[in-house]
Amino acid sequence: MPERIFGHIEDYPEGSAFDSRKHLSQCGVHRPIQAGISGGADEGADSIVLSGGYEDDKDFGDAIIYTGHGGQNPATRQHISDQQLTRQNLALARNKNLALPVRVIRGHTHNSEFSPSEGYRYDGLFYVDDYWIEQGQSGFKVVHFKLIKADDPNQLTMDSSPIRDRPFEGTGNRTPSRRETTILRVVRDTRQARAVKQLYNYRCQVC
Repeated sequence: MPERIFGHIEDYPEGSAFDSRKHLSQCGVHRPIQAGISGGADEGADSIVLSGGYEDDKDFGDAIIYTGHGGQNPATRQHISDQQLTRQNLALARNKNLALPVRVIRGHTHNSEFSPSEGYRYDGLFYVDDYWIEQGQSGFKVVHFKLIKADDPNQLTMDSSPIRDRPFEGTGNRTPSRRETTILRVVRDTRQARAVKQLYNYRCQVC
């Protein structure tokens, strides 16, 4: 399996266009052909695709309320069960805990003024500012992630509640400007931390 890259992919800067999910996968920008979240529960998520598959998604341009994976009937795309904080959802949650960026790709089937009119477009790096579980429009529980554009540090201080109804100015179908970004992160050995958490059954020893 190719190494998971948290950050920009060489030769594919922000604003790069792709004609299909297969093209995205071949270029390494988003490797899964179908899944909306690319990641591992122990590593984090390196990329997501907004493709209009979930009715609870909200796109404000530089801020996104992203609905997690699961709970749908594959044939009808209707919600039939609650989502769980496991697998790909847990991977994306790890990004908040580890301060990892995630590549965001918007597709033409995503119902948003910020989506391309055709194909797919890489729209840069976002950070997971928060995540929670709540009842979705279909009556089942969904996992929501608040994503904030990495290029705008002022947005990182926003509260999670007003973001859901706050309008954001964006570029719509126009190709966004490009800028080169370098991402550096500290790589830590988490084995000792995991062992201590397991020893105390993941309970806080302070409170």
